[in-house]
Amino acid sequence: MKLIIAIIQPHRLEAVKQALADVEVFRLTVQDVQGFGRQRGQAEVYRGHELSVNLLRKVQLMIGVNDAFVEPTIQAIIKGGRTGPGGEIGDGKIFVLPLEDCVRIRTGERGGEAI
Repeated sequence: MKLIIAIIQPHRLEAVKQALADVEVFRLTVQDVQGFGRQRGQAEVYRGHELSVNLLRKVQLMIGVNDAFVEPTIQAIIKGGRTGPGGEIGDGKIFVLPLEDCVRIRTGERGGEAI
């Protein structure tokens, strides 16, 4: 089992959800987050003063999958999250982590069956 964490642009969320549904991945957690990478923030003008906004709004997806679904999930996130044909800086990142265990609270099932 793997835990896939993806950080994407907020406006790409619906496209990523559709791409995940196309590969039969229906369970995910979505969080609003802030951060910056190569974009390094942006400058905005507020009441005549220029302010530097260092943290940009992003969306973080957390998806627990069995090993057979790891690559299809990654490809779906790339397909839905990429801006334009070649992508752009700020499109996001995908992290794949080992998932030691998963427990379904309702039934007590463990492991891959709980996902």
